[in-house]
Amino acid sequence: MAYEIKLDIFEGPLDLLLYLIKKNEIDIYDIPIALITRQYLEYIEMLRSLNLDLAGEFLVLAATLLHIKSRLLLPVEEDPSTQDEEDPRAELVRQLLDYQAFKEAALELDRRPVLERDVFTRLCPVAEPNDPEDPEVFVEMDVFDLVRAFQQIFTRLDKADMIEIEAEEMSLADRINEIMDRLMERKHLTFTELIGARTDRRWILYTFLALLELMKLRMIKAYQSESYGAIRLFLAVE
Repeated sequence: MAYEIKLDIFEGPLDLLLYLIKKNEIDIYDIPIALITRQYLEYIEMLRSLNLDLAGEFLVLAATLLHIKSRLLLPVEEDPSTQDEEDPRAELVRQLLDYQAFKEAALELDRRPVLERDVFTRLCPVAEPNDPEDPEVFVEMDVFDLVRAFQQIFTRLDKADMIEIEAEEMSLADRINEIMDRLMERKHLTFTELIGARTDRRWILYTFLALLELMKLRMIKAYQSESYGAIRLFLAVE
């Protein structure tokens, strides 16, 4: 059964591309197009497997990467008049640098206090990751890290024979409120604790979309102590 859900959770294809460059510790001025194109297409396939509606601009950038890759595979012309031809990656690099500059500026502005923007009622204090008394070191997860983690969960679920007897009415807004309520009551939650014993895809999908929306709104943060380790969720507000 497919769930057609549209949700504006990603900042755009350049955000994904910049994420892949940072993840692979690549020099932005010397992008290995073959590697980045393959990983970019893998993420698009993951988004589709999670039934997320892809904006057309993601597919446009995928086509652009494939076009650049094909140009780089062409034999180099020996004609001296063509030696000064611009690197096929140059325009993409310019776009990424501009996007990175605006993104960093936006993050800097977002860190500045805005009157009553961050006023929330909380029942108990929130534990901060990387507490000096806790030897376990947490690394903050990106939205795209969360996509990969959930895709692995869905892959495991696909191997099980599951029958949904009765479709439960579900609202994304209700699921968001439920998650926030639980985080207000506890210092932090793991994804396993959030899901509980439930294994139906629809429930997990709504939980996934709710977490993505909360991360986009910067209301929660997700951490892992190691790759493929437990996902821990913390409130991101004071």
